[in-house]
Amino acid sequence: MPRILVIEDEAAIRRVLVKILSEENDTYKVDEAVDGLEGIEKIKNEDYDLVLCDIKMPKMDGVEVLEATKKIKAEVPMVMISGHGDLDTAVNTMRLGAFDYISKPPDLNRLLNTVRNALDRKELVVANKILKKKVSKKYDMIGESKAISQIKDMIDKVAPTDARVLITGPNGTGKELVAHWLHEKSARSKGSLIEVNCAAIPSELIESELFGHVKGAFTSANKDRAGKFEAANGGTIFLDEIGDMSLSAQAKVLRALQENKIQRVGSDRDIKVDVRVIAATNKNLKKEIEEGRFREDLYHRLAVILIEVPSLNNRREDIPLLVRHFAEKIASENGSSQKTFSDKAIKLLQEYDWTGNIRELRNVVERLIILGGQEVSEQDVKLFASK
Repeated sequence: MPRILVIEDEAAIRRVLVKILSEENDTYKVDEAVDGLEGIEKIKNEDYDLVLCDIKMPKMDGVEVLEATKKIKAEVPMVMISGHGDLDTAVNTMRLGAFDYISKPPDLNRLLNTVRNALDRKELVVANKILKKKVSKKYDMIGESKAISQIKDMIDKVAPTDARVLITGPNGTGKELVAHWLHEKSARSKGSLIEVNCAAIPSELIESELFGHVKGAFTSANKDRAGKFEAANGGTIFLDEIGDMSLSAQAKVLRALQENKIQRVGSDRDIKVDVRVIAATNKNLKKEIEEGRFREDLYHRLAVILIEVPSLNNRREDIPLLVRHFAEKIASENGSSQKTFSDKAIKLLQEYDWTGNIRELRNVVERLIILGGQEVSEQDVKLFASK
């Protein structure tokens, strides 16, 4: 049920606005405030989906109400009500963050269209915030070790730029997390992050997957199809396991990086793309270059910024934090109460050889939660965490 607040010192206009909105949709719950001070108090204490606010009012004018609202509840759209002489001020309020303005006396169609659009926007903003929180929570970087702190600092510095990043490290260390955080903290976060696992796509299909194809380009090409680079336009493409990409696909990726252009398979038409490239690999690319399996020029294009993600064995001090994080996450996913781990159990887990890194640790924690006691003990670890 949308909640709307009307802040207007002229009683006649206030009554008209309340009547129009209430009759337009019986789900609208409309509150009133006779001046800016009362309006701000209501905004502080209640959750509104939309505020309609007069500009010229005693005690506190509409511009001051707008500025105050943006500080305390920035997501609430505000529509300013302007008299004939307030038009310049009304336009200025748009620069200050107002959603729109309507003139007195209000035109019915204009008013209702503005209200509907503002309420739709509020819904989208809230949904986007919830989604962002879910995404951010899913891709939390857990750890306070020196190595992880350095990676977090580097992400904060690099993310706002368009610099290409190459992420290296063994399987299961969290290279994907780094890529997601680089995208989330960038100016491209409103665009798409398109992930491509180069190792999972057959070499004969990788070019079509990345660059798309035109109808008839090969036997099964029944229609034109856009590739991942086009899908990532305006956003970020994450090329995971790039060390497994074929040399012919590498050459096309290099061209895309050099010229910001791609060609669909079977076409000679250039398509401009604006894409930030983040790549990751568990391979030693310098060794791959020496053995002729990876292009040196592409390596230098990709590795503008190099981020090395350490193995879990090299950040054992983070294991207690990771165990608690996974225990909480698994309990939440299963709708069960959270189990604790004894100090001795944690110490024993810190001493293990984690060849599968964080991915392996999560699996072990899940196994211990299912099979261990309410407090997972050292004995539980010895029994159930063995490899």
